[in-house]
Amino acid sequence: MRPLPRRRRKHRGTSLGLLALCLAAARCLQSRSMSLSIPQSTINATVGEDILLSVDYSCHGVPTIEWKYTSNWGVQKIVEWKPGTQANVSQSHKDRVCTFDNGSIQLFSVGVRDSGYYVITVTEHPGSSQFGTIVLHVSEILYEDLHFVAVFLAFLAAVAAVLISLMWVCNKCAYKFQRKRRHKLKESTTEEIELQDVEC
Repeated sequence: MRPLPRRRRKHRGTSLGLLALCLAAARCLQSRSMSLSIPQSTINATVGEDILLSVDYSCHGVPTIEWKYTSNWGVQKIVEWKPGTQANVSQSHKDRVCTFDNGSIQLFSVGVRDSGYYVITVTEHPGSSQFGTIVLHVSEILYEDLHFVAVFLAFLAAVAAVLISLMWVCNKCAYKFQRKRRHKLKESTTEEIELQDVEC
């Protein structure tokens, strides 16, 4: 087999290089055509609060938005929808989720079990997706402990008031007793003095 002339080989190498460059540019443009931003990647909340998992995306078409919840108990799908259509909410989050066209969701009345990682996937078409994660930490306000502390402090204040009152009463009684004793001593000494005078 005769080798190809040098010019043809050079031309073929150039065309393959251009093709690879075009594919890389198309891939780059495709990834740039979709973006996802998360303004707050960590959220702290207390039990019973309504929280907003806020995101914003931009793309050319109408994407599919999916939220999943990941924790120690496993991965659970929360909701999936296309903006402008009815959201497909999982049974576990019925009546607890509100969706927004920008991709954000709101969770109503969160509990400690809602703590974990919330993963959003925005897919414009197969192979073109963006992912984002929000960490949610839900803490419990220990009203019972605060109530116990308040009751205990009130009890201590009442005991202190009773003790102060008892000390005041004891002090008054001791003062009266000492006064009577002094008075009796005075009388007895005056009687003794009078007896001594009479004897003299």
